[in-house]
Amino acid sequence: MITADYPILEHDPSPEALIEPSRLLSPIDIPLHCVLCFFQDVIAGLGERGLLRQVYTLGSEWGPNPVYALGVDGREVTLAHPGVGAPLAGGFLEELIALGCRRFIACGGAGVLNRDLVVGHVIVPTSAVRDEGTSYHYLPPSREVSPSPAAVAAIEATLARQGVAYVAGKTWTTDGFYRETAARIARRRAEGCLTVEMEAAAFFAVAQFRGVTFGQLLYGGDDVSGDAWDSRHWQSRVSVRERLFWLAAEACLSI
Repeated sequence: MITADYPILEHDPSPEALIEPSRLLSPIDIPLHCVLCFFQDVIAGLGERGLLRQVYTLGSEWGPNPVYALGVDGREVTLAHPGVGAPLAGGFLEELIALGCRRFIACGGAGVLNRDLVVGHVIVPTSAVRDEGTSYHYLPPSREVSPSPAAVAAIEATLARQGVAYVAGKTWTTDGFYRETAARIARRRAEGCLTVEMEAAAFFAVAQFRGVTFGQLLYGGDDVSGDAWDSRHWQSRVSVRERLFWLAAEACLSI
């Protein structure tokens, strides 16, 4: 175990913890491929159209979190909402792995650190700055963590096949969404971050630790690059959100 002055840096490489998801959950008949979709409106719309088959229910004090199977071109993909924030999202990812999922693509929105990234612009994270806490419980301390190369390749191939313009680059994962100060934003922009969100670094770290494949798709949402925050009404872009979900499903099934 690494000892350090700050607890977050005291990495313990032990492969087992006191509470292991695999001891709490047994594998079920569930699609190997899984899309983690942050868009409750998209999930609700798919359900209203009768496209979802519930296969399990995850839970926390946040409430019940249904897990679905969805047919896509004659195959099935698992679909679940990952929650919000690194600890909850990392925990739900752990539980989906314990249930039997192995190949993951997440789709969500993110704040942009460059206003040229208009609302809806697709971003493919190739690394995440670890400005959250969850990832440090899975991997030794480092400034960044990366997604699975195979997942990134599948995402980029899907976007090229569908003629979708995108930009690939670094994202900034933070726990403190009310502490995105001007100085921190400037520093993250200087080190090459395109976006800011709350889960990517945790996703990538959990996936590396558990040996599963994971990638992520984001779309440009609110703008944090200026002197004042601009929401740009990013959460109302229903067509953008559903399109990103279907791209994530296609990419996931191609891994």
